[in-house]
Order: sequence, then structure tokens, then C-alpha cells
Amino acid sequence: MRSLVRKACLLALLAAAAPAAAQNLGESEIVVTGTRISSPGGQARPPAIGLKRTADFAVQYVTITGDTRDEQKRRDEIFAMVRGAIELAARRGGIELATGTLVVEPLTLGNYRDLPLGDEDDDEDYDEDYRPDTDRVSFLVKTRLSAGVDGKAALERIAAFIKAVPAVGRAEMEPNGDLTLSVVGPDQYRGEIVDLVAADARATAARLGPDYAVTANGVDRPVEWTRASLTEVFLYVPYSYSVVATRN
Repeated sequence: MRSLVRKACLLALLAAAAPAAAQNLGESEIVVTGTRISSPGGQARPPAIGLKRTADFAVQYVTITGDTRDEQKRRDEIFAMVRGAIELAARRGGIELATGTLVVEPLTLGNYRDLPLGDEDDDEDYDEDYRPDTDRVSFLVKTRLSAGVDGKAALERIAAFIKAVPAVGRAEMEPNGDLTLSVVGPDQYRGEIVDLVAADARATAARLGPDYAVTANGVDRPVEWTRASLTEVFLYVPYSYSVVATRN
């Protein structure tokens, strides 16, 4: 059962995120999971110097599943529950809905019907007791992290929202996986990151004495990202530098 939901969620979110592939990732809202996700062509491991900061949003993947026998009624119930979630988020405040696996896009009353439906046929390892007349959609519930909203408060706020979304027919909404994070516009921090790298390079050269300097590479590369803690991200450029002698 759990593998079904994970696979359906992945298929749904990948499809929803596809149109955003050509966008500038550094200017978009980016999902930062527990496993490292970086811009295409990034290096295998983050460098030592970068910017550690609180993420902009705590993000929870959710899945709405329906198993009403009649296919059209089942799908209508699922999408009616999605619509109810969007309307509830607008009334409550502090909660936003979105789609995407890498680039996050808002989920609205204008596009929620575009969410792709998945069923247990998407997974070879589905539970044999799980009925074939089942569909599901997946999306993200997120809340902004701030001085008054830490990881615990974010989890509680999201859990309360999920519980408050009214069920429709046999449709049900459940969290899918662990809390993750998102950061908006990673490239806006490029200057600050490069300043940190430059300061470290200068300090390294100074320790070696006046006859040495440091040359840096990769500081013109896109900003990359990884998760640093429950609510923090580590932003960096994939730099490297070399110590060179200034005198023969």
C-alpha cells in the first residue's frame, strides 16, 4: 500500500512539474529534500563554504485517494476534495498548496483539474487486497517558516490543515513521506555566497604568507542546494580553489 502511494505521488508530481523544466531554477521556488537535490550538472559533494539559512517553506507531500466503484463518481469526489483543500487554505491563512518535485508551482482553482490521476496499476508491488477501482492525486501542502513557525509548529499547522479538509464521499487525504523544505530564488544569495568563498580564500592565503595566493574556479556556476537540518538549507556554488606561489 505504501509503495503504491509513493509511486503514484512521484508520477503525479513529475508530470505536474514538467512544464517548468525550462525555467531558471535559480529564480524559482525549489524543493529541497533530505537527499541532496542540486541544479543539473552539480558536483557530487557540497564544498565546505556556503550559506546556511532557514528555508522559506516547510513542505509536506499529500495524497488524496478514492475508491468509489463508479469511476466518474470516484474521480469527481477526489477533485472535489482537492477543491475543498484549496478553498480551506484560502480561508485559514498560513497554508499554501502547490505541485512539483523540483520547481514548485501554485495549485489553484484554475489548474487543480490538471493534476494527473494515478492508480495501483502504476506499481507492480501493490497490495493484493487493494481494490483495482482506486484513483489518487498528489500535491504539496506548505507553510512559511519564520521566527514564530519552527519545524514543530510547521508540522502541527500542516497536520491540523490535513485533518480539517472535509472528506468527499469515499475520498481521503493523507500525508505522504516526511516533511521537506523549499527555498525561493536560490540565485538571489549568489553574492553573499561568493563573498563567503572569497573571505575564506583570502584567509587561507594569509595563513601561508605573502608569497602565496589563491585562485578560485566554479564561482560562476549556478547556486546549488542541499538540506542542512529539519528547517535549514545549505546554499553554495560548486567552487574549488588552488594555492599558488606568487614568487619563484
